[in-house]
Amino acid sequence: MPLPAPAVSPVTDAYTRLAEVYPHLEVTELSPADETPRDDGWVPVARLAEGGAGLDAFLAWDDEQVLRDYGQKARPDVIASFGLHRYAWPAGLLFTVPWFLARRAPRFPVEHVTFQRTEGRLAVRVGAFACLPGDPAAGLPGARVVPDEEALRAEVRAAIAEHVEPVLGGFGPRMRRRGRALWGMATDEAVEGIWYVAQLLGEEERAQRELELLLPGTTKPYVGAAAFRELTGPKGESLPTRDRVSCCMFYTLRPENTCPSCPRVCDTERIAKLTAAAVG
Repeated sequence: MPLPAPAVSPVTDAYTRLAEVYPHLEVTELSPADETPRDDGWVPVARLAEGGAGLDAFLAWDDEQVLRDYGQKARPDVIASFGLHRYAWPAGLLFTVPWFLARRAPRFPVEHVTFQRTEGRLAVRVGAFACLPGDPAAGLPGARVVPDEEALRAEVRAAIAEHVEPVLGGFGPRMRRRGRALWGMATDEAVEGIWYVAQLLGEEERAQRELELLLPGTTKPYVGAAAFRELTGPKGESLPTRDRVSCCMFYTLRPENTCPSCPRVCDTERIAKLTAAAVG
């Protein structure tokens, strides 16, 4: 079914800017009168959180993709890890992009989000959001004004956790991971999504500073910190990196193709990977 024209809300401009720099993800805002998109690959996120047939169908796509692209079957827990990553990475941007660009923290319970994975689309119902004093949106319906930047960061953390926790409950048993390991993965997805988008915006350094404050490593239920650091390349160049809390499990398919921030990768190998990526 065709989606309605985008609504104008306190987060519209942020999502428009996201689409400009990262056209692989489109966020459509639904009004109270709009129907939730169905069919054509749309999946209500609440069904993923239930962990039943809806999640089975969602993960079947990952299973088929791995077999098609790598010529081998992956373990069920690996498939579930891939599926969670492929949802949690874009979903995290629903929260971090408005915070990073507009200093607004929207709330999206799972019931208010629908995902179309093959086209990279999210449909959301915008409701409550937090903002700072003096924000022009402070008088809009659903606004909650918080006193300062740290209070706003707390709102961002709470909003992500509210959305992610039931999703982890659905995926967790399939992944053979529990609390700490799951929240470590959630922490990585929240950090790496906006870090990547900030690079496209030309604001990588600001994103690193902001994320260190957002996730300093002491904010439960999150596990680990933003954990940015710099390595020195073979020509003395600076190579920004971060230490992931979790492993995406891709090594089970291609052990030689681990990502540069993987906890399984030593700094020597990490420098080689980052240098090769820069050259490429």
